[in-house]
Order: sequence, then structure tokens, then C-alpha cells
Amino acid sequence: MLKQFLSKLPRKTSKPDSDESCRGDSSRARDASPRAAVRNSRSNGGSSTAKRTSSSAVFPASTVSVIEPLVPFKDVPSSEKMNLFVSKLSLCCVTFDFTDPGKNTVEKDVKRRTLVELVDFVSSYGSGRFGEPAILAMCRMCAINLFRVFPPNYRSNRGGENDDDEPAFDPAWPHLQLVYELLLKFITSSSLDAKVAKKYIDHSFISRLLELFDSEDPREKDCLKTILHRVYGKFMVHRPYIRKSINNVFYRFVFETEKHNGIAELLEVFGSIISGFALPLKEEHKMFLWRVLIPLHKPKSMGVYFQQLSYCVTQFIEKEPKLASIVIRGLLKYWPIINSQKEVMFLSELEEILEAINMVEFQRVMVPLFWRIGCCINSLHFQVAERALFLWNNDHIVNLIAHNRQVILPIIFPALERNSQSHWNPAVLNLTHNVRKMFMEMDEKLFLSCHSQFKEEETMLNSAAEKRKEAWKQLEHAASLQPVIGNTAVLVSPI
Repeated sequence: MLKQFLSKLPRKTSKPDSDESCRGDSSRARDASPRAAVRNSRSNGGSSTAKRTSSSAVFPASTVSVIEPLVPFKDVPSSEKMNLFVSKLSLCCVTFDFTDPGKNTVEKDVKRRTLVELVDFVSSYGSGRFGEPAILAMCRMCAINLFRVFPPNYRSNRGGENDDDEPAFDPAWPHLQLVYELLLKFITSSSLDAKVAKKYIDHSFISRLLELFDSEDPREKDCLKTILHRVYGKFMVHRPYIRKSINNVFYRFVFETEKHNGIAELLEVFGSIISGFALPLKEEHKMFLWRVLIPLHKPKSMGVYFQQLSYCVTQFIEKEPKLASIVIRGLLKYWPIINSQKEVMFLSELEEILEAINMVEFQRVMVPLFWRIGCCINSLHFQVAERALFLWNNDHIVNLIAHNRQVILPIIFPALERNSQSHWNPAVLNLTHNVRKMFMEMDEKLFLSCHSQFKEEETMLNSAAEKRKEAWKQLEHAASLQPVIGNTAVLVSPI
């Protein structure tokens, strides 16, 4: 098996490639590099020759060395190290089945040691630039090892509903981790010229990289978010495409599937991207806030990525405070009515937004906002009511309320009064009494006015209820006097 493993390597021969073999090799290497890179590799081959292998159309034949790939880097001269680097990358293009631990153990160990060598070489390489053959070989090796379609059980996506479920771990991780580490070292290396590498780390490569975020293995997603962030930082020409591609993942998740395992990690990457946005914000970035971040509050699995989402929203508001009212309107639009856990999360995010809001923006949304907060205060779920009342522990929010108490207190007073009279939870009752006391000390005259108005409204409501009750009694009495004909339904007075 080891001989078959090593036979995958490219070797020089005196037999030239035919046009037919080039076409066949190109089709086998299509997932490893862009078409333009393949054509460039063929043209660079010139009059050099190479054996008919899957590598001959990918690597320029003139640069493929006959050096034994298992030779350590320290045992070859500096002029041959890059050729050895390409040969070792080609060796690592062979993949194995890791579901059977006892299968191909020798070959797996050879590949692992080779990957460790490559990581060390890239980390310490500083004598020049990586040429196109090396970049192409690296992209090809990463594509063969990393880019894969996850099996159906990977895509089940429990959506965070069962938090006790253990994450799924990929059995091939011992090799995948080294490939990810090698790719990260390669991208961040000062010897990699972004202007040259952008031809190979192109839109297709980035798209396939983003597809890997649907992995259930948290270790893989951690590596991916670091690599994607480095790619975004190094390849400025690809930044608009990366943002657009991430947006498309979010759109598909929110409006189509509501199933994806990497939303939290993608939001974490985008959080660092948002922090680098220049001021004033472009219209494209504002549309991302309104069309992507706010609708991401809608899925029921929001708890899985809530912290990252809240951070992204807060970043926007810190950069442009006038967006706070837009965000609050969006939260009210997607406010969960029957999901108490999401309500608590919404209230937590709302407090963060209110801490950064200015007076003008606050006044634009305070009426619908405190109507909703009043509903939360009256919630029978004690955590929702408690979290809503905790807003009065924030000095900045209390200051905003105090300056607008003439509008806010009449909205919120009925909820406070009903809570103080009938809420079942002692903690909520204590918090309600503290808030009432705060409003009393803030403006006693306004408080008493609201109290008297509430009493009048309660009297009117009780009177209307009594009238309805009396009207129903009269209807029941009138119906009981009518003769029963056929199968006509009859109202029967309770005994």
C-alpha cells in the first residue's frame, strides 16, 4: 500500500504529454484549482515532460522535482527546498478512510508526519516568495483534503433545541487539523504575495471554504473562522465577494431552511469586519443591518448565535448612534409572543441598545417600546417580567425615562398596578413595588394623576363587563322561552 501511496507523486520521464492526456488530467484536477491556473500551468510546462498522472496538468512539469518526498527539508540545499515543498504537498493529496482506525495506519502516519514538516517549513520560511507552482500545489492539496460534502446526519441541525446533545466530531480531524494549520500559516506568511495568490485563492475557493461552516465539528469551525478572517484581511480584492457570500448564507438560513451549523461563527467573523467599517457607513452596510442582522432575530434557534448577533448590532449602533431607533423598530417587529426564552434575550439586547441610544432617537420609539415593555411586565412567566423590571436598575435608562416621564408613565402605569395587585411571583412583586416607588419619588403629582386615571378606567371596564354579563343573561332568558323546533340549538341556564 505504501508503494501505491508514493506512486501518486509526479515524476519526470522522457515521454511527452499528449493533448488527450492533458485534457483528461485537467478534468481530474478541476476541483483543485481555477481553470485559468490550469491553463497557466500547462503553458509554463513548455517543452518539459511529465508522467501521465493526475498531477501533470496541475503542476508545471518543469518545476516538479524527482526528489524523494520523505527526505527532510534540512537534508536538501536551499535551491531544492521549494521543489521538495511541492513534492510533499503532492504526497499529502492522498486521502484515507478514518472511519476504520486500523486501516492504512502506516500511510496515515507518513502523511501526518509530512504535514507536520510542511507546517514547520512554512512557519520558518522567509528566504523568498512562494512561487505560483507552490501556491497552486497548496490550494490543490487543501481542496482535496478539506472540500467535501457532509453526510445527511451532519445536516440534521438540532438548532440548539437540545443543548445537552454532544457535538459530532469528524474522525479525520487528526489530519484535517494539520491541513487547516498549514493553510493558516501559508495565508499569514509574509512570503505569500496576495497579488499572485488571488488567482488561486479565488471566488470558487472562498465559496467552498464557506460551505465548510456547515460542519458540526466545533473544532473545524473555529479553524475556519480564523482562516476566513485572515483571508478577508489579506485579500482586499475579495472583500466585497466574501461579504456578499456570507449574506447569502444568512438569507438562505432566515428565509428558507433555518438550518445551518455555522451561523454563530460567521457572525463572529462579521463582528470583526463591522468594527473595521469606515465612517460614515456605506449604504451597503446599513442595508446589511436591516436586511440581514435584524431578520436573524426571527428563527427559533436564535439562542445558538444570540451573543454574536447582539455584538454585531451593538457595533453598528456604536459607529452610528442614529441607527438605534431603526434597530428597536426591527426588534419590535420580530418580538416573540409565545417564546419566553427569546423574550428574555430580546430584553437583554434591548438594554444594551438603550445604553447607547441618545435622547432624540429614544423619543422616536419610546411609545411602542414601552407599550411592549408593559406587556412583558405583565407576563405570567416570571423571568420575562423580572427581566423587564430590571431595566430600571440601569441609571442611563432611568435618566431617559425621567426626562420623558409625562409620556412613559401613563403607558407603563397600568402594567405596574396590575402586577402589584395580582402577580403570583414574590420577586416580581418586590421589583414592581420598587419601580412604583421610583416613579412616585420622581413625580408624585403625575403618579397620583395616573393612579386616578387608572381607577376611572378600571371602573369603566368593570361597568362595561357588567353590562355585557346582563345582556347575555337577558338573551339566555329570551331563548329559554322560545319553543324547541326540530334540531335547533337551545341555550340552557346553569343549574
